Amino acid sequence: MRIVTLLPSATEIVYALGLEPVAVSHECDYPPEAAGKPAVNGTRIDPTATSAEIDGQVLDAEREGEGVYEIDLDALAEADPDLIVTQGLCDVCAVDEVLVERAVERLDLDCRILTTDPHSLADVFDDVRRVGRATGREGQAEQLVAELRAGVNAVRDVAATVEDRPRVAVLDWLDPVMTAGHWVPEMIEYAGGEALFDAPASVPREWEEIREADPDVLVAAPCGFGLDQTAANLTDLTERPGWDDLTAVRSGRAYAMDGHHYVNRPGPRLLDTLEYLAVLLHPALFDAPPEDAARPLSHVAV
Repeated sequence: MRIVTLLPSATEIVYALGLEPVAVSHECDYPPEAAGKPAVNGTRIDPTATSAEIDGQVLDAEREGEGVYEIDLDALAEADPDLIVTQGLCDVCAVDEVLVERAVERLDLDCRILTTDPHSLADVFDDVRRVGRATGREGQAEQLVAELRAGVNAVRDVAATVEDRPRVAVLDWLDPVMTAGHWVPEMIEYAGGEALFDAPASVPREWEEIREADPDVLVAAPCGFGLDQTAANLTDLTERPGWDDLTAVRSGRAYAMDGHHYVNRPGPRLLDTLEYLAVLLHPALFDAPPEDAARPLSHVAV
C-alpha cells in the first residue's frame, strides 16, 4: 500500500505499525528516515521567525484566504497514494482535509483520505486503530495501543501515590501567550499535577491571567519549537512584568520542553511526553528526561 502522511504524528503512527510512507509532510522528521522522504506540502510561514512574527504571518495567511500550507501537486501525483492520512484538528498545525480533498479531486487520484482529529489520549489511541484498519495492520495497532496504555497506567499509578499535586501551566505559544489544551490537561492530571487551564483547545491568554493563576510549575512548549528556538524566544516570557515573581520561577520550576517533537505531536511519543511531564512535577519518583527533551528554563541557552 502506498501511504502519504501529511503530519508528523501520522508519520510516526505509520512507522510504529511497521509500515513506511512513500511521501510525507515537510515537517516529518521522526523516525529519522522520514526526513529523507519526498515532501508533498510546504508552508507559507517562515518557521525560523520569532513567535510574534509567526503569529502575524499566520493571521495574514488566514486573512488573505491562502491558508498556511500548500500542496505540491506534482509531488503528490508522483507519490500516487492509495491512502492519505491528514488532520482536521488545527489549520495551523498541518494541511487540513479540505485542501487535501481539492488536490485529490484535481489530480483525479484513486485513493482514500483518512482524517485524524484527536482531542485526548483516547482519541490518539483510536487514530492508531483507524490507521491500522485502513492499512491491514489491525493486530499491530491493537498491540501498540496496549503498550501505550500500559505505559500511561504505569505513570498514573506512581503519580497517584503523591499527596502534593503542583498547580501546572503549559504554554504552547509565547507571543501571544497561549495555554495548551486537548490532551495536555489530561496528561498533567495523569502525571500528578493540577491543570490550571483546562480547555478543549489552545487558548490565547492575557499575561495577567498567567500571573493571577501563579503556577507552581510552568512549562514552555511552543508548538513547532525545539529547545533552541524556545531559547531564542525566551524573552517573550522573561521580560514580561511579574515574570520573576511567579512561584514557578522563584522556586526554579519553570521549564522548557520540546514542543515540536513531544507536547504538540499526537502520536505514540505522547507517552514520552507524559513521562517527561511526570518527572518535572515529581522528580523524586521518575527518571530525568533527556536534556534535548526538557530542561529548566534557567539552563536553556541560545
